[in-house]
Amino acid sequence: MSQPSLPLEALSQYFRSNYFPLTNKEEQELAQRFTARPVKRREFLLQQGEVCRSASFVVAGCFRLYAVAPGGKEHNLQFAVEQEWITDLASFYAEQPSRVYIEALEPATVLQIRQDDLLNLFTRYHTFDRNFRILVERAYIVLQDRLLQSISAPAEERYENFLTQHPHWARRLPNTQIAAYLGMTPEFLSKIRKDRVPKARRA
Repeated sequence: MSQPSLPLEALSQYFRSNYFPLTNKEEQELAQRFTARPVKRREFLLQQGEVCRSASFVVAGCFRLYAVAPGGKEHNLQFAVEQEWITDLASFYAEQPSRVYIEALEPATVLQIRQDDLLNLFTRYHTFDRNFRILVERAYIVLQDRLLQSISAPAEERYENFLTQHPHWARRLPNTQIAAYLGMTPEFLSKIRKDRVPKARRA
């Protein structure tokens, strides 16, 4: 945090590597509108009932977005590590109370932008509008694929797909968090992992 330009450089590099690159003027807008925020482990960016006022880009650390069922069971809907976004889009754009939580699983740093500032960037700069449209489209595709897997793929296949599609998550998350994402108990996930070892050795 002693060098505040570093988190912003991470965001600029993110756009250069994944989307339409920003002009010098647009990068200056990032510096003016995004704010770096340190986050402690188990600290919440958002809690159920609050309105999500900021979109968050992860510079360092790991987060989960989750919902709690009436019986108290937690269901992880999304994870985010470095170079990824974590936001309740429904609450952020509709300005309605959130139905989910966003919690840091590790000490972290995020860059945040408020809704009015982001909408202003969309209006003034087509690059921001195009980049965030693509970002949301990609997130929707991931969500659709996950929903299809949840209704058609057996648990073992869902886990294999998780390892293939999100190796960066799998390496950092404990079994309990992965199980809550895949819709199974930690014990059943442990069994799946144990059964994979002989198969991997045979391969």
